[in-house]
Amino acid sequence: MADQINLKAEKREAVGSAAVGRLRRAGLIPGVVYGASQDNYAVQINSKAFEDILRHSASEQILVNLQIEGAKESDKLALIQAVQHNSISGKILHVDFNAVSEDNEIHARVPVELTGEAIGIKQGGILDTLLHDIEIHCLPKHLPSVLSFDVSDLDIGDSLSIGSAEFPEGVAATLDSSVLIAIVNETRAALSETADEGETEGDDQTGEDGEATEGESEG
Repeated sequence: MADQINLKAEKREAVGSAAVGRLRRAGLIPGVVYGASQDNYAVQINSKAFEDILRHSASEQILVNLQIEGAKESDKLALIQAVQHNSISGKILHVDFNAVSEDNEIHARVPVELTGEAIGIKQGGILDTLLHDIEIHCLPKHLPSVLSFDVSDLDIGDSLSIGSAEFPEGVAATLDSSVLIAIVNETRAALSETADEGETEGDDQTGEDGEATEGESEG
């Protein structure tokens, strides 16, 4: 399960594009903390500290313990809900935090990790991953950093669906059980060989019929 990470922040008074620009030049990232049981308020966080957290995580939706200087509640459990990046440089521009309660379920998108080597791959098939992350709901304490699924038993033509996948305790997917996570398909080369064999068998059958027809004509 994902560990709770401490993240220091400061309550932010300055708003507006000019003020936000000065924050970014000073190595800070503007953000907003919101939640169903509280008013939204602005914060600022150290860009290097935040980037380091993302660098060591498989997902951007991480559970953190916000330690907010200048706020009435200095510690607040929050889910990193959305991270806005510059489309060209990739630099982080803004962060949305969703304040959560330990007793209430949260929704998050968690990366998929497929483990093991499918039987079908050993027989010449190819494993196609159809979902690279899955939206789940769970209590904060059950939030996984990744969803690991073993595909060792999948043969050619077999698939792993939401319904057949084994999710961690306390974690459930929001998708329908019939949605596929991965499937082992035949390679294009194998399909081409099968098609060629079918054409060859058809040609042989046609030749035999043709010879029979010729014999009848001669008779």
